[in-house]
Amino acid sequence: MPWKNGDVTDWTPLAEITPPIALGPLDGRYRRTVAPLVDHLSEPALNRQRLHVEVEWFIHLCATNAVLGTRELTSDEVALLRAIPAGFDADGIAEHAEIERETIHDVKAIEYYIKRRLVGTSLENLSELTHFACTSEDINNLSYALMVKGAVSEVWLPAAQDLVTQIADLATASAGLPMLSRTHGQTATPTTLGKELAVLAHRLRRQLRRIEGAEYLGKINGATGTYGAHTAAVPGTDWITVSRTFVEGLGLTWNPLTTQIESHDWQAELYADVARFGRILHNLTTDVWTYISLGYFAQAAAPGSIGSSAMPHKINPIRFENAEANLEISAALFDSLGSTLVTSRLQRDLTDSTTQRNIGVAFGHSLLAIDNVARGLKTLSVNEAALAADLDASWEVLAEPIQSAMRAASIAGVPGMDKPYERLKELTRGQQIDAAAIREFVGTLGLPDAVAERLSELTPGTYVGLAERLVRDYL
Repeated sequence: MPWKNGDVTDWTPLAEITPPIALGPLDGRYRRTVAPLVDHLSEPALNRQRLHVEVEWFIHLCATNAVLGTRELTSDEVALLRAIPAGFDADGIAEHAEIERETIHDVKAIEYYIKRRLVGTSLENLSELTHFACTSEDINNLSYALMVKGAVSEVWLPAAQDLVTQIADLATASAGLPMLSRTHGQTATPTTLGKELAVLAHRLRRQLRRIEGAEYLGKINGATGTYGAHTAAVPGTDWITVSRTFVEGLGLTWNPLTTQIESHDWQAELYADVARFGRILHNLTTDVWTYISLGYFAQAAAPGSIGSSAMPHKINPIRFENAEANLEISAALFDSLGSTLVTSRLQRDLTDSTTQRNIGVAFGHSLLAIDNVARGLKTLSVNEAALAADLDASWEVLAEPIQSAMRAASIAGVPGMDKPYERLKELTRGQQIDAAAIREFVGTLGLPDAVAERLSELTPGTYVGLAERLVRDYL
């Protein structure tokens, strides 16, 4: 019997299977989609950036002659140093882990890893420049800034931009396609499908501009941000200038005032913008899901795919539902990151260390959602017949333009135009109105001939205002 007291007793322990099975979906089921983030936001990526920052600090100290006894490095020596992070591979990862098991400190293990590679070289006598006057957070804050900047600019942002372009293209293609709108879920003034998609594309683009303009801050000023060790060791050096030029040389914005840590405010700002982009995209997924349920969009099934295990006729909108869930997870993680990282007890606590190790998870769920929306949109085709049928069954929506024309006529002095709203309310609320009823009503109002003719020619499908122009001019 496999069961004893409700517990499984004879199943193979999955934790013992080699290669190891992923605990989470990002490193398991969805690995291929989020794999590009591994180069930027994984633990080995963090250690590679730490190596990069350490060797660039070594090179910078020599180039600025900041420490007595340094000299200008040769091009071969610079190449030797830069080869350390460049060659950080599986063996290097294992070696660093081995050193860390002894040091019980990941950044100190980075220092020792570099020093091992300087033994027997022309730089051995300068090896104490490695991690000179640094606290771990001098290395970490710069490494995380470079990691997140790379992940955003090289992976997340291109994917998000491509998706928004895809949405904008669909909006442009359907800019003039009339659609019944639903405010509060109720029949309302017609719009166009393209205009509604354009609203979402426009909102998403605004968030992308904010994300494109994000600042990535960094510092390298010692254990409590005072340059205490720097000035004690070499008081004659302009350490503020050395620090600023180094941080800016990495492509980051220098933060002159910090505690032991860089304050992480820039991270909270960025994550709020990425989360907001996700929430707007979430709005798109739920709207498109609803349009699919109304029959406005048809979905193309992938060959051999199963929509439902029990109902053969179904094609479920799984891409949009998957995206919706991943956007919710991503937003929750980004919110947690932003709220945790802006607070540190006194000059330093370690809450940020554990928190920042989840940056990749937050971006992973966001990237997965973007991928699902993009793939889902590619399966859609517009069902123009369904759009037209809904409009043709909703002549009551013309109550709005008729009463507005009556108001304008009343202002212009045309008699008999009193209580236009109330008269249209009596005609249409809770009533099934058709074209004949609308036109008959218009004919009884005594409107000027040109106005009456214009209203009589109006249909739910032509009552879309400037929707198409808005898409063409502003998207």
